[in-house]
Amino acid sequence: MTSRFMNALFGSRRRAGIVVLLWLILVGALASAAPALEDVENNAGANDPPSSSQSMQAAELAARQFPRNEGTPAIVVVRGADAAATASAVDRIVTSIDAAKADNPSIAATVTANNPGGDNLRTTDGDSEMIIVSLTGDPTDEMFHNTVGDLRELVNEAAGAADAAVTGPAGIATDTVEVFSSGDRILLLGTILLVAIILLVIYRSPILVLVALAGVGVAMRLAETAGAMMSDAGWFDISSQTASIMTVLLFGVGTDYALIVTARYREALAEEADRSAAMMRALRGVAEAILSSVSTIVLAVLALLAAVSPALRGFGPYLALGVASMGLVAFTFTPALMLLFGGKLFWPSATKAVASRATGKLWDRIADLVDRSPKKVLASTLLGLLVMTAGLADYRESYDFISGYRIDTQSESGQNMIADAFGPGEIAPSTVYVTNPSEIASSADWNDIARDLADVEGVARVGEHPALSVDGSTAAFQVTFTDNPYSPEAMDRVDTLASTAQTAANSAGIDDAQVLVGGETAHSADIRGALSRDNLVVATLVLLIVGAVLALLLRSVLAPVYLIGTLVLSFTATLGLTTFITVTMLGDEGIGNRVAIYIFVFSVALGVDYTIFLMSRYRQELSTYPPRAALRVALTRSGGVISSAGLILAATFAVLTTQPIRELFQFGLAMAIGILLDTFIVRPLLVPAIIRLLGSRALWPSMTEARAQPAIRQSHV
Repeated sequence: MTSRFMNALFGSRRRAGIVVLLWLILVGALASAAPALEDVENNAGANDPPSSSQSMQAAELAARQFPRNEGTPAIVVVRGADAAATASAVDRIVTSIDAAKADNPSIAATVTANNPGGDNLRTTDGDSEMIIVSLTGDPTDEMFHNTVGDLRELVNEAAGAADAAVTGPAGIATDTVEVFSSGDRILLLGTILLVAIILLVIYRSPILVLVALAGVGVAMRLAETAGAMMSDAGWFDISSQTASIMTVLLFGVGTDYALIVTARYREALAEEADRSAAMMRALRGVAEAILSSVSTIVLAVLALLAAVSPALRGFGPYLALGVASMGLVAFTFTPALMLLFGGKLFWPSATKAVASRATGKLWDRIADLVDRSPKKVLASTLLGLLVMTAGLADYRESYDFISGYRIDTQSESGQNMIADAFGPGEIAPSTVYVTNPSEIASSADWNDIARDLADVEGVARVGEHPALSVDGSTAAFQVTFTDNPYSPEAMDRVDTLASTAQTAANSAGIDDAQVLVGGETAHSADIRGALSRDNLVVATLVLLIVGAVLALLLRSVLAPVYLIGTLVLSFTATLGLTTFITVTMLGDEGIGNRVAIYIFVFSVALGVDYTIFLMSRYRQELSTYPPRAALRVALTRSGGVISSAGLILAATFAVLTTQPIRELFQFGLAMAIGILLDTFIVRPLLVPAIIRLLGSRALWPSMTEARAQPAIRQSHV
């Protein structure tokens, strides 16, 4: 930031007031012009594989060739005391649904065990039955959710003494929206309350707390309104999950930046009587670090645009917009508001008392420990991180989204009823589509294909008669597995089904047959395949970005190498400990399939922040002190700020553990663990120990020897 620019903004209290006023006018104008964020949120497709994948092509084929099957199915599962009670309950439910069709045209069709081909909808003993209700409309619309709610009410009333639940794609879509809504109600308030309490303990000033929270609020409104307008214009989509993470990210990053600016402002006030001059001096000192931090986070989340998975790609733009907004606020609104409060900023403490407040003795002892025993510190921290990494022994991923609800839902209850009565494969059968582009095949040819599919290991049954498209060129074979359709074994079987159908079609003389496998298992398999590619590509890009930023900031080739090594080790320790807690101890089915890459991107991007704050200060101190002394000054001066910032950032992410979604719970827990590791182990112990052992070579090839300076050094603020 140039001196002229800073003087224009912060040269006087009056100018600072104008900056604050302009920000409020801007945010107010955008808020009045932009649509509400909730109105433009789009969760459709957020959990889909790439559009070019097999399962998505199969879905397009089904919509085109089997239009009578269009609509989203709701599965009503009924279980009575015996076969007679179940049959009676089913009759009442079907009668109620048929009566409701007159008032609700969204209920398109009903299929029961009595319909042709519906034998599989009733158990052999007749104690359990399923009813397939096809619902029209967009599963993301409120009207659709209301229809599902009405359906559940009439099913519950008509079932009588029998157990009944509405599940299937329609029920899952409705429950997902409700689960997210229930979590969002407490997320924002919980985050604000937690951050306010921690800031009050750290600052000991309610006005400073107000300043920090006001900065976050302005940045959040800027990001939300600008993001809503961009999303409404079709630039990118914003999902409920992205919005939730944005909330905690801005509170964490925003308060971090406020802490850093405040700490340097306090140091400057010890040498500058004029508050405006002190603020400009403080901003010159933190500008490089904050700019590097913002750039790293923005570029890291934008690296997600290189992914082919829609869920990963959708994260990048909105979060990048939020962090960029927070950086702009940190350089303008927050300092201006601090100046506007003048001498009352640190109330009830006096400005002189705050400016002369000494650094904590804890950081003096830590600096002594690192300086005295760097090898022991290095060995012990590496050992501790490797022990945590060992938790990866139980690492496995889960692709069953509905099992990730941390509250009871009717969808999950219904799926459990289906699995118990009909077998786990009946939860989500797969469909194999075989198309003969040249001529219509005979029924004997289709039967040969069905017979070969039934012989595949792990297949429980294949529908007796394949469904045929209107022109007869495409046959749809319903295949039910013996095991959980979301299991790795089932997903591995998708390619076997496709190759078996292709071979059978060729053997039957169906030339140029086109085979596609659709359904939840193929859908999950395609997500897994895309994520395997994305994890490698995105992780590589993020590390290259972080390495480039560190190299430019530190003017060093060696430093980025060992600093990136500490980031990677911190990530593996975080994921290992998270796996041990959630999977080994708490019994989660697995780690959410996208959680690992989210943890990697955010832990590296945010963890490098503290590296930047420490190393930037170390590099500045080298202009006055020799390496050992410079390291000690950097540790003692930045240690308190980094620990406070890390504590707040970890706490804000920990709020996500209150969310009733497994992925958000695991992500929030992992980020809290990772940030605490970075804050209290990696940054204050591991990194300084490496620097201490490398000595003057720590920033190679940059010169690290102290330059001659006057006895009274210039304060690097």
